[in-house]
Amino acid sequence: MVMEDMPTQDPGPGQARLRVAFAGVNFIDIYHRTGAYPMALPFTPGSEGAGVVEAMGDSSTGLKEGDRVAWAMHPNGYAERSVVDVWKLVPVPPAVELDVAAAVMLQGMTAHYLTHSTFPLREGHVALVHAAAGGVGLLLTQMAKMRGAKVIGTVSTEEKAALARTAGADEVVIYTRESFQEAAHGITGGQGVDVVYDSVGMSTFEESLDSLRPRGYLVLFGQSSGPVPPLEPGVLSRKGSLFLTRPGLAHHVASREELLWRARDVFSWITDRSLSPRIDNVLPLERSAEAHRLLEGRATAGKILLKC
Repeated sequence: MVMEDMPTQDPGPGQARLRVAFAGVNFIDIYHRTGAYPMALPFTPGSEGAGVVEAMGDSSTGLKEGDRVAWAMHPNGYAERSVVDVWKLVPVPPAVELDVAAAVMLQGMTAHYLTHSTFPLREGHVALVHAAAGGVGLLLTQMAKMRGAKVIGTVSTEEKAALARTAGADEVVIYTRESFQEAAHGITGGQGVDVVYDSVGMSTFEESLDSLRPRGYLVLFGQSSGPVPPLEPGVLSRKGSLFLTRPGLAHHVASREELLWRARDVFSWITDRSLSPRIDNVLPLERSAEAHRLLEGRATAGKILLKC
């Protein structure tokens, strides 16, 4: 990735040009860069951010120049200025700083749909959350606790275990020392957990399936360790009539109504302090390659931002 000067683009109908304050760094950006999710080259990475409206195309959304907004699931975030479809822009409440807004749009709404829609948690459920000290993991753990679930988090170090506990995890498994599958069955009296939220993919997939109770759900929403090999569907039956799903955020914010529901929930929880995002590192835009190395190397606990 290299920095280049590009001409300022004027917004078209239904678009706004934004002065980007912060861009979020996410694994989807790495998947785009590596070609795991192919993109036409060349392209500007970045799928979320927050900033100020600088210019408007024709639009009737009520936004105006100077408004503070945040967005997700729109490309070209790693930039000083970006043109974004207006329907994807969410007003940022006065009590929420722009760095926090940029930190929670993609990961916060991901945690929201996972806990509220894909497998709606409720009191009595036991959820296993992989990478519980990561950006999504910390938010997902907090939301799972809001909904009354018991959370078992997996992490790689003692330091990350402390962060997961602070977020509300009831039990924490350091997977470099013990099998999370054995721990999950031990904690649940041999029954297995109701749901596994797995953003890791290849290296955790088999054990994640084996951590579930009969008719449990494996929610595979990422592949930081690599894609999962093909699976013969009969395996799900033999392991207990299990459910397997591979959801994505784009399908859960496909309408403005759903987008605003999820984003406003996240912002309201931040405002009333029931949700506490953790920003681990803020780097200048020109160090975006370093940000990717940190994320790929699992050298972070929380969110990485680029200051644009």
